[in-house]
Amino acid sequence: MTDLDRRDFLKFSGAIAAGGIAANARAESTAMTEPTSAPTHAIEMPAYVDHSHLVVRDLPMISAWYQDIMGLKPLENTASGEVLGVDGHPLLTLTTQGNADLAPRNAPGLFHTAFLMPNRTELGRWLTHIAHNNVPLQGASDHLVSEAIYLGDPEGNGIEVYRDRPRAEWDYLQDGMVKMATLPLDLQAIYDEAPKDTWDGMPDGTAIGHIHLQVSNIPEANNFFRGVLGLDLMATYPGASFFASGKYHHHIGANIWNSRGAPKREGNMTGLSDYTIRFNDPAKLQAALAALEKLEINVSRSGDSHSLVDPWGIGLKLAA
Repeated sequence: MTDLDRRDFLKFSGAIAAGGIAANARAESTAMTEPTSAPTHAIEMPAYVDHSHLVVRDLPMISAWYQDIMGLKPLENTASGEVLGVDGHPLLTLTTQGNADLAPRNAPGLFHTAFLMPNRTELGRWLTHIAHNNVPLQGASDHLVSEAIYLGDPEGNGIEVYRDRPRAEWDYLQDGMVKMATLPLDLQAIYDEAPKDTWDGMPDGTAIGHIHLQVSNIPEANNFFRGVLGLDLMATYPGASFFASGKYHHHIGANIWNSRGAPKREGNMTGLSDYTIRFNDPAKLQAALAALEKLEINVSRSGDSHSLVDPWGIGLKLAA
């Protein structure tokens, strides 16, 4: 494939911007700039998302797709699947179940797993790679704090690939939230600025920056992620809330756009089986465990990992 036509890219990015994943734009509010002397990367925060586990139907095909298109490397074979990651760090587990039912579109579970690239250049190198492989996109947006590209894997699991703008460029509001929006993203500019060398997979430093969930009820999500897990509410949008630690824009997104009032996720569905929140601050982990115990939510322990099922039937691991 030769260089992409600029008009097609600009037309595409403008048309799909409204479909990107938005947070509250609060443009009329007075904004403040957050100091940047402290660590700012998503995984340097007191708590962050470390891992995603998907149940798939066609394991060889989906694994090959995540390796070829997403650039993840195989790290480990398990009894029912395999683990993929970057630079030896596991990010995604894929398993298969012979009796797994295809999750309906409105079921609680995954909206997207978001892979955070080290910088804009690497985002552009990945964009060049998928453009040359004719991979269809579902959206692309400038969220003020980040530049994000959306797509889905062959079984419909949502994916975001994004890069963060420097924390010094984010605007924090008087209530402590961060200003975000959904604006057109100039994909052509990102493509044009990227080196056109051979792409050899996701670069070192790629991480899961956040995970976005489909839930049944937003007040319940606010209570669980804030009141129980101790995350901060960083942005809101009609039908969605965004939570984080360390004043990151969001480590967890929760929306009801497809799943309002839906019953709990069943255990034998395809899609998101579980995900992991890792705590850099042990005190915050202990506080979350104490809150779960107070609510009499069953938590099992294996090594440094504590496993539970959230209010929507999604597996969750809390790890030190």
